[in-house]
Amino acid sequence: MKLKHVLKKLTSACFCVVVLCCNAYSQTLPVKGKVLDIKGAPLPGATVKIKGTSKGTTTSVDGSFALQAPQNATIIISAIGYNPQEVPAGQSISVKLTENNQSLNEVVVTALGVKREKRVLTYSTQQIKSDEIQQSKDPNLVNALDGKVSGVQVTTSSGTPGSSSSIVIRGASSFYGSNQALMVIDGIPVNNDETGNLNQGPGTNRLADIDPSIIESMDVLKGSAATALYGSAGAAGVIIITTKSGAKDKAPTVNFSSDFSFEKALLPQVQNKYSQGNNGVYFDGVNQKTSTSWGALMDTLKINGQKAPVYNQMKEFFKTGTTRNNTVSVNGGNNNNTYLISYSNFDQKGTVPNTSFLRNTVFGKYSAQILKNLNTTFQLNYSNSQNYRLPEGYALESPVWTIYTAPISYNLQPYEDASGNQRLYRYSRNNPYWVLNNIYNKSSVNRFLPTFTTDYKPLSWLTVTERFGADVYTEQDKYKEAAGSVSNPNGKIIDQTINFRQFNNDFFLTAKKQFGDFNTDLILGNNVYSKYTQYLYAVGTGLNITGFDNISSASNITYTENHYLQRKIGFYAQSNIDYKRFLILSLTGRYDGSSVLSTDHTYYPYGSAATSFILSDFFSPRLSEVMNFAKIRVSYSTVGNDGVSPYSLLTPYQSQTASANTAVRNISFPYNGQAGFLLNTTLGNPNLQNERINEFETGIETGFFKNRIRLEASYFDKKTTSGIIPGVTIAPSTGYSGTTVNTGVMRNRGIEALLNVTPLKTKNFSWDFTVNFSRIRNKVISINGDLPQIGNGFTTIIVGQPYGTIYGTRYARNAQGKLLIGTDGLPYADDTQGVIGNINPTWTGGFTNNFRYKQFNFSFFFDVKKGGDIQNNVDGYGYFYGTPKVTEDRGPRVVDGISAATGQPNTISVSGQSYYQRINGITESVIQDGTYIKLRNASIGYTLKPSWLTGTPFKALNFSVTGRNLWVYAPHFTGGDPEVSSFGASSASQGIYSFSTPTSRSFDFSLKLTL
Repeated sequence: MKLKHVLKKLTSACFCVVVLCCNAYSQTLPVKGKVLDIKGAPLPGATVKIKGTSKGTTTSVDGSFALQAPQNATIIISAIGYNPQEVPAGQSISVKLTENNQSLNEVVVTALGVKREKRVLTYSTQQIKSDEIQQSKDPNLVNALDGKVSGVQVTTSSGTPGSSSSIVIRGASSFYGSNQALMVIDGIPVNNDETGNLNQGPGTNRLADIDPSIIESMDVLKGSAATALYGSAGAAGVIIITTKSGAKDKAPTVNFSSDFSFEKALLPQVQNKYSQGNNGVYFDGVNQKTSTSWGALMDTLKINGQKAPVYNQMKEFFKTGTTRNNTVSVNGGNNNNTYLISYSNFDQKGTVPNTSFLRNTVFGKYSAQILKNLNTTFQLNYSNSQNYRLPEGYALESPVWTIYTAPISYNLQPYEDASGNQRLYRYSRNNPYWVLNNIYNKSSVNRFLPTFTTDYKPLSWLTVTERFGADVYTEQDKYKEAAGSVSNPNGKIIDQTINFRQFNNDFFLTAKKQFGDFNTDLILGNNVYSKYTQYLYAVGTGLNITGFDNISSASNITYTENHYLQRKIGFYAQSNIDYKRFLILSLTGRYDGSSVLSTDHTYYPYGSAATSFILSDFFSPRLSEVMNFAKIRVSYSTVGNDGVSPYSLLTPYQSQTASANTAVRNISFPYNGQAGFLLNTTLGNPNLQNERINEFETGIETGFFKNRIRLEASYFDKKTTSGIIPGVTIAPSTGYSGTTVNTGVMRNRGIEALLNVTPLKTKNFSWDFTVNFSRIRNKVISINGDLPQIGNGFTTIIVGQPYGTIYGTRYARNAQGKLLIGTDGLPYADDTQGVIGNINPTWTGGFTNNFRYKQFNFSFFFDVKKGGDIQNNVDGYGYFYGTPKVTEDRGPRVVDGISAATGQPNTISVSGQSYYQRINGITESVIQDGTYIKLRNASIGYTLKPSWLTGTPFKALNFSVTGRNLWVYAPHFTGGDPEVSSFGASSASQGIYSFSTPTSRSFDFSLKLTL
């Protein structure tokens, strides 16, 4: 009976449990839905939670989700960078989230292309969006960042179309090689080498192959804590370039834009009062030749009884440049795929005749959802560029040199006499108009950038990504100098072919999981990288057939081939943990192996640790009304840099030229069918290891009055150790002249600040402005043992001095710093050379204003650099020639100084010609302060109201006018543009202004429309 009673009670209890469960189940319902952005594209990884509970899920790759929710429940949907929404539970939900426009909550692109909320970052980064890139109207993407990002210095090399620009983040990190930032497009590193020039002057940095119109944003990762995942290639900073994409569930949209601009050269001032000649005596340039313009006063000069004509050499030579840029794109998509196709034609004609840069690009991107949790993206960027340039700088063939220094009394045209010979007013340089028709340097580049990305989401919190990308281009360069040239009377042809292949593969896992109050995300991956470059170089001299620009017409041909292969493999991990979204910890580690390093040091580890604390989460409501956001961040990182040229571990053989004590000299091999090779005079070092860069960074980010005022500030301290120093002299008894060592030590310290303010914002009017500021200090601590200095192109690396010190001939001075004057009444050079300048600016800054009134928009941008010395060789050589504007004052003078003979103030009078031709040999005389203020960009535009376009095929229509380099104030610089580096973008070419094609002031007219 007891058992029966127990079973009866147990049955009743079970029945009650079943009823309660059924009742509970009847009060819940399955909820399915999709989360999209405002354009209709899916938002994977969005958080979907039941309000008042900890239950929830995240959306899959296609933005879909599913969960069980109680009846009458409220669903909260949120995503990084978007405003959250609350919706009532239902069986089918579709939500479009709007972007959060507050920059402190914006989404930025970080290493590996991973998007993260700026609020939780533990390092400094800055983003430039598409409209700012387009607004710059510059064909080179690098220049779009000029003056807009704190801690970043961009330097243009020349005004020749297609010329290179350098971009350095937080100062130089390496003693030699490239100090430029790594360029990454959609997660794939791309090559940005400078190529294309076979004579003096700059080439083209290969980022010029990219069409700016396809760029969605550029994110600048400055410190090592931000770039550690990119391995040694990211040691100098990283620029993350994100391209545009199509949109799901969107009908095809056609966008067209057309730009046309005029460019006017920014020229140095020259004297226009005195003729060709010497000591006031006129030379006609025919019977009496000279390179100098120390002749007669033009106002009083008569030729054959007639007043002498004055020739404005620069005005006659330099033309108005033009640029045409037309772009058309189509984008759209359906429920499972998106697409974007773009074509651009860019055609620039330079201010120097016969110089141009033509670029045709095709870009396509296609994304498809293969399965519910599998998404793929394939994209291809193809470009073809044609660049025509002329020699620049010191080259005897440089037409700019001759034009800048040509006498105003001599007519350079026609450039040939009746016999077909050059008309020359001097002996050692070509007529610049002859150069235009008989010398050229052209290059043709075909480049392919394919990328394939697959994202697989086996679990709601786990994503597996495979990304493969390549950078492949072939470049064909030709330099032709016709017979009759002053420098190569028999003529010369150079043919060069560059074959470049770079492959990059990343396979990584991304895990995002919430554990109570902790949000975690983890990246774990592997990288494989390979780079191969081949150079085929042929030189032919003695051209026998006029007008036949083929090297087979040369009498003598020499041919060389060089090729380089470099491989890397890396393993990396990063974890980000935040507690209640106010305390964030980020840890990064990477283990790299490089083929260019010693076998004992092939693999090297490095990493970073960073944290940030969001103070504003603890502010009182009253304080939060004023300061709504405040974050402090601190990081420390150590990264490696394998900046060693391939095969530096070995001592390779190279082709030789022999000299004999007989009548036969300079025998080139192969000779009579016999090849000749000797070991390189630079001894290989089999013990080379990676450079090490340790960096400490701290900063603060704040927002006031609902982010109407936003301020970011950073301080960094970066130290390079085991710096790679090539060419260190060793004992001649070894049989070698030098070797490469790992001994350099250098430090960079600096502060960066960025201020964004929106003073006014109404329905019809808004005004916002941005100010950025950078101050960086560099110091070389040691080079190699007690070695005090070593050369580096136009600058010198000196212990105890900044990297970028100008070292050379200086004035002789007494203990008080007064000039010492010789018995001839002229200053003279000190017996020893010394430090005469520093190319690094004291500080840099930028000031951007944007105004909008209804359909009108107006913006202007000032760029400022304080300090930074420039060696002005245009004036330096001009002092001898008598061409700079300052040499118009030619009267007698007493040079201020102390007589070296008597110790008394100098009283000896000298002529202007004697004075300037004396200081021509003293480099210190042409070191000028490069301080400038530029109105770099100003633009005004008008967008038609959508209602006005009703009934037309247009969805949007915009007109704009933009000016670049409209005003330049450089009070201490006498050249055309103080922001120039005449010999290219390398670290060894900075701080020099020397007869490069001048940069330009331009006006651009633009039309944009959408169908």
